[in-house]
Amino acid sequence: MSIPTPHITARQGEIAKTVLMPGDPLRSKFIAETFLTDPVLVNNVRGVQGYTGSWKGVPVTVMASGMGIPAIGIYSWELYSEYGVENIIRIGSAGSLQDDLHAMDIVFAQGACTDSNFAHQFALPGTFAPLADYTLLAAALRCAEVNGVAPRVGNILSSDNFYNDGSDGPDPWRKMGVLAVEMECAGLYMTAARLGKRALGILTISDHLYQPECLSAEERQTSFTRMMELALDTAVEMASR
Repeated sequence: MSIPTPHITARQGEIAKTVLMPGDPLRSKFIAETFLTDPVLVNNVRGVQGYTGSWKGVPVTVMASGMGIPAIGIYSWELYSEYGVENIIRIGSAGSLQDDLHAMDIVFAQGACTDSNFAHQFALPGTFAPLADYTLLAAALRCAEVNGVAPRVGNILSSDNFYNDGSDGPDPWRKMGVLAVEMECAGLYMTAARLGKRALGILTISDHLYQPECLSAEERQTSFTRMMELALDTAVEMASR
């Protein structure tokens, strides 16, 4: 493979060491226009918008991943292996599985359970446990403390299914203390592990699977600013590492 890759048209040097990765391309655009200094569109293949600019003087790229483990697996692999990216911070929404975790709360995904078969490609003789990079997680926790944010840190579920019919759904995961469900972190963590890179999921609760709490599509796109700023500050914290 060479630059440009099949899914990213950025040229050499146009993507920063740390990439923030929301699922929604419009959220990528919002972050670039709201937070970054001098953002430049460096990718728009399939409408997956990627911008590079700076935050507090540090180069940062924000690029969408699309939905699901296969999609983030493609983009993270190309970013890590071809563009020299060291850190990818997924910033996305998640559905709460626990009664004390509510809409707009922030979760740091220390681990990512999954019902996906993504790990099959690595021919492992057992079950792999996808984890966030500790250095990246510790940096994010320091930034959260400075910003007066108290995130929940723990296990989440990266599911291949948004709609679930004919089973117990998330009940067994809830019983195991899993905090929330989303669709990407496990694939990102496995890709980072395979390539010797760093990854972290910072998630904002957008809805609750057991209580009547749900944010609108517009709110999900534009109101997750605490999460966005935490991820940007973490990129600054990681600049010298």
